Amino acid sequence: MEILQTAFMQRALIAAVLVGITAPAVGIYLVQRRQALMGDGIGHVAMTGVGLGFLLNSSPVWMATLVSVVGAVTMELIRAYGKTRGDIALAMLFYGGMAGGVLLVNLSDTGSNANLSSYLFGSLSTVSDSDVTSICVLAAFVVLVTVGLRRQLFAVSQDEEFARVTGLPVRALNLLIAVTAAITVTVAMRAVGLLLVSALMVVPVAAAQQISRSFAVTFVLAVVIGTTVTLAGTVTSYYQDVPPGATIVLLAIGAFIALTALAAPLARRRARVAETAAEQCTLEVPGSRTAADEATV
Repeated sequence: MEILQTAFMQRALIAAVLVGITAPAVGIYLVQRRQALMGDGIGHVAMTGVGLGFLLNSSPVWMATLVSVVGAVTMELIRAYGKTRGDIALAMLFYGGMAGGVLLVNLSDTGSNANLSSYLFGSLSTVSDSDVTSICVLAAFVVLVTVGLRRQLFAVSQDEEFARVTGLPVRALNLLIAVTAAITVTVAMRAVGLLLVSALMVVPVAAAQQISRSFAVTFVLAVVIGTTVTLAGTVTSYYQDVPPGATIVLLAIGAFIALTALAAPLARRRARVAETAAEQCTLEVPGSRTAADEATV
């Protein structure tokens, strides 16, 4: 295939697959915790890391990872211990992170508004070999955490009090979710951009939930949807010369709409199956009487 003949598209496709796997894998826990917009906040904070990377002539990906981890931990601590002013503190953190990133990029000798735009909205065509290496390492960590600790993370996301009673280290697990979300943001920023990364963490999960009620099935289906839309968006951007980040997000929203339309007939079918099963159980219970028996009596 023509698309596989160019080195930059090979790197882009590798990055797209890793982003499609990691973003929904973390997003499912954020959705369960009703923190769907946390990725958006981390994306704002990560901008300061990108700016520091340009200012210090170091890797923007690794600097964004470091800064976003610190920001995510701060967000989690504010959520856990913040009082009535917690939302104001978070707002200042988000907007300060974005403003700091813009300022630092413009102060650096190598940064420019064009560089900033590629991180804000994604630019798979500019992914370098070092970026692919960084993304692979970070993605491996995300997969190990989200899959290896899925039972513990699910318990904490569903009910913190119950998880605490069962002896789970709730505070440590909450911080781990925050750190993993921060790393996922930096993994995905080269593909969809820091301003759109939250959509890829949430929309595939929301789409999968339309036709699945099981956590395990939702997890797998969300990853499949995420991988499909990132690959499709990357290929579309190559042939149609459109922005990859925006294309990927719009495809994810399209998948959500399609599965939502499919969910209604599936729900009716499930209801009919459940009703039939209930009627059969009633007939099979010894001593139970059917409607005809009642009429005879």
